[in-house]
Amino acid sequence: MSIVYSLKNNPNLYLNITNQCSNNCYFCFKNFWAGIGQFNLTLKHEPSYGEVIKEIEKVITKKRNREVVFTGFGEPTERLDLVIGVIKYIKRRHHIHTRLDTNGHGYLLNPGREVVEELQEAGLDGVSVSLNAHNKELYNKVCRSEFEDAFYSVIDFVKKSKDVFETEVTAVDIDEVDMNEIEKLAETMSVRFRKREYIQPFY
Repeated sequence: MSIVYSLKNNPNLYLNITNQCSNNCYFCFKNFWAGIGQFNLTLKHEPSYGEVIKEIEKVITKKRNREVVFTGFGEPTERLDLVIGVIKYIKRRHHIHTRLDTNGHGYLLNPGREVVEELQEAGLDGVSVSLNAHNKELYNKVCRSEFEDAFYSVIDFVKKSKDVFETEVTAVDIDEVDMNEIEKLAETMSVRFRKREYIQPFY
């Protein structure tokens, strides 16, 4: 299994720390493949802090890696304490830009915690939030969240993040979703929007 991976001609280092996710998006990459390229992202177990750091140190170089990104086959804030610990380590030892790719459910998954504030204190630089819809009804249809009102929590997460991080919202370009409407929503929140290609599954 791959805890840390990189892509050809891409200077970023990606951390796959969990396969847990509070969404079950029908278009999710992990529904059709076990990984990306030669990297198997299907975890046999949830890696510990020590395992993650050990794998990072095997490959990280200050000259090559532009950014360390929490992403992979799950929602990183399912393991918020691990994310915070690894950010602190990266900032202390390597001083590299850090980014969280998230579904924006951090507050739902960690009730009672000030998630954005904690990530800011750890040293996180940027967040990329998968929005994938411009209203609750469509969000529930395509993302199939375990939380009924997840859409509103995602919006709240974006609004809190934009004041402290480099923040963008993204959406996968699928038939049900109006990219223009999501871009308009991003504009009302004063954050960047990025359209992501839908990688068609082939059986």
